[in-house]
Amino acid sequence: MRGELAEHLNEFITGVNQAIAQAKEDGVVATPELARANLAKLAAFVTQVPKLAYAEDGYVFADQMEIPVKVYSPAPEEELPVLIYFHGGGHMCGSTELYDPMCRKIAIAARCIVISVEYRLAPEFPYPAGINDCEDVVKGFHQVLKNVQYGNKVLIAGDSAGGAICTTLAIRAMTDKSLKIDKQILIYPSVDYTSSMPSVEDNGTGFLLEKTRIQWYFDNYFDDYEDREAMSPLFGPFDATMPDSLVVIAGCDPLRDEGLEYAKKLRLAGVNVEVREFKNMIHAFMNIEDLVSEECRELYSLIGSFVNR
Repeated sequence: MRGELAEHLNEFITGVNQAIAQAKEDGVVATPELARANLAKLAAFVTQVPKLAYAEDGYVFADQMEIPVKVYSPAPEEELPVLIYFHGGGHMCGSTELYDPMCRKIAIAARCIVISVEYRLAPEFPYPAGINDCEDVVKGFHQVLKNVQYGNKVLIAGDSAGGAICTTLAIRAMTDKSLKIDKQILIYPSVDYTSSMPSVEDNGTGFLLEKTRIQWYFDNYFDDYEDREAMSPLFGPFDATMPDSLVVIAGCDPLRDEGLEYAKKLRLAGVNVEVREFKNMIHAFMNIEDLVSEECRELYSLIGSFVNR
């Protein structure tokens, strides 16, 4: 079933669809550089950037690598929960800089420390380089908190591709007990690399994220020999030891159904799951906050409540 778009997004989506049609007519060839530049343009729709008591850049060292991170705390003298955030962007785009306003708002809404990870991107660094970076940060985050007090609760969170990273790490944590994850927050997560759910067709055109773009992202992320079903968290193992989960869904998103199915499988495995569907929202609505301010306020409030339960 195709989603019904919120009226206050009609003008934005009309402009996006016109731009997509014009690019096709002009024969514009998709490249990683162009995709990154286009996602970065969405920063113009997130203009409120709150101040925090502590916001610093740092590095987590692992396997002779330096993984850049940004660290945020609303109260560096308090022992707050630690939330490690993995940004979206199809495993090819996005950055800690683009997600700086969102991470600040999560830190404030949830009264927690947020560590935003600048993981490596495809196609320069295909699967599983970015996931390995994020795992290293989850295991070594204490390296960047020497000037910040923190508690024992560790959460992971991410939108879209960042949600895919979270769910992959949740699977790894089932057998790797050194990977401590108390909760996960998944915002319109990408969990099915086979694109087999009905909403990929139902919502696959006209709602910003299109089916052809999803396939292009995955083609750049994976090498030809990899089994995409085996790599998909949706088709991986589930058990009751997986972290309590908040799953946020957008009704006009091609990824809608896989997110709902993932939540269903968690619940059947005995995991505590909270699902909130924003029925009239598109994928990446978090990145256009100025157009959907009420929905984003609710999103941050949801995250805050979930972190502190």
